[in-house]
Amino acid sequence: MPPVNIPLVSAVFMVATVAAVVGGVTLTLERANHEGVELSRLRESDRVRHGRFLQQQQPIGVVDFPVEGTYDPYLVGLYFTKVKLGTPPKEFYVQIDTGSDVLWVSCNPCSGCPTSSGLQIELEFFDPSSSSSIAPVSCSDKRCALGAQSSDSLCSSQNQCGYTFQYGDGSGTSGYYLSDSMYFDSVVGDSLTSNSSATVVFGCSTSQTGDLTKPDRAVDGIFGFGQQGLSVISQLSSQGVAPNSFSHCLRGGNGGGGILVLGQIVEPNIVYTPLVPSEPHYNVNLQSIAVNGQILPIDSSVFATSNNRGTIIDSGTTLAYFAEEAYDPFINAIMQTVSQSVRPLFSKGNQCYLTTSSVSEIFPQVSLNFAGGASMILRPEDYLLQQNSVGGAAVWCIGIQKIKGQGITILGDLVLKDKIVVYDLGGQRIGWANYDCSMSVKVSTSNTGRTEFVNAGQLDNNSSPKHEPYKIITPSTVLTFLLHIAFFGVFPFL
Repeated sequence: MPPVNIPLVSAVFMVATVAAVVGGVTLTLERANHEGVELSRLRESDRVRHGRFLQQQQPIGVVDFPVEGTYDPYLVGLYFTKVKLGTPPKEFYVQIDTGSDVLWVSCNPCSGCPTSSGLQIELEFFDPSSSSSIAPVSCSDKRCALGAQSSDSLCSSQNQCGYTFQYGDGSGTSGYYLSDSMYFDSVVGDSLTSNSSATVVFGCSTSQTGDLTKPDRAVDGIFGFGQQGLSVISQLSSQGVAPNSFSHCLRGGNGGGGILVLGQIVEPNIVYTPLVPSEPHYNVNLQSIAVNGQILPIDSSVFATSNNRGTIIDSGTTLAYFAEEAYDPFINAIMQTVSQSVRPLFSKGNQCYLTTSSVSEIFPQVSLNFAGGASMILRPEDYLLQQNSVGGAAVWCIGIQKIKGQGITILGDLVLKDKIVVYDLGGQRIGWANYDCSMSVKVSTSNTGRTEFVNAGQLDNNSSPKHEPYKIITPSTVLTFLLHIAFFGVFPFL
């Protein structure tokens, strides 16, 4: 909720002086004399003042980010979109990642930062000296203290709020925080505007290591969609310009793509499960797994959240990963079901099957069952990946992998694709429903006190995305990200 400014001087009514003691400080409240002032001038003064109130609380509307990428996990495998930062605004390509909190981009100078990309995009470096709206974030800044609560910030001897992030693949980045304007192309009602903006804190990366230095899938930074205080979604929500929720729908076929919105996608078939409280990531309570309607013999404690164990939903992970105690019963159940119809084989350490039939006809349905009665139904295409063909037969491999000795289950894009997934942070729950993600969606937000909807248009799946016009059903206050998306397999939480 945005801070409320209490005026100490108001040009209304007659002179009066009142002494108020607030926290040991005496404030003198005065009301100026309006005698002889025309009523029209007072109305105009009120109108200007009310305009300032409305401007402070005005949502930024529906925002369209043209995002590029590919779905195929055997290709580059990366979701990325563009953000505009600074004044004048400059565009940066950033990976979408719900497994981390912070938005950061490469800065000038930067050690180890790639200068070219195999994604056929031109990489940029943020130059703090080139923005007229830039502001440093010191160690005494309350936003730095907010980041320290989630280990997203640290302080240097120069009183500069900084960060160091280490990702699960061994890559890492470090830098310092800046506060600057983030610009959006937004739709509010029937109007399109290109000058909507909000002030956000983001990271200025001065060092990168590991895979982040490689040019094959290099982007300018990472856009964290976690739920901690320094995430952009938390910042915009606290300013009252966006709801405390977001949703995505990842398209599984035809080159990938999809939708990512700040707000809750509305679909009658969505089922919800509670988020595990006080966890830094999107942890949920997975209780059982069923194959072909049969519950597997897995102790429910395998999925319990404790000491870095548990089940995490993460759209920044390419595949899906079962804890070791769950993986073997899962593979055995699949094998028992399809043993008469396929030829099993191992390929590069993965359990695969050779078949000339359609996998949807011979492989079973899998159900992941969560607290609250919510089940996530997986079709064969949601846990299998086609690797190649041998003599006219297709080789399909189990895309769900085993994590040994860590007690972690990660539900990545392999199982999340072709589903609406709603992250209701205000209600501390996650919901999903099977959906054709090439279609438009309706989005709801309650930050104006009522339910509002917008039909989110789709981007074309070509190299030069063109945007279908938005069809606003009622005036929207939803911040919408439209994505063309592909897979990325980094585990920032491990």
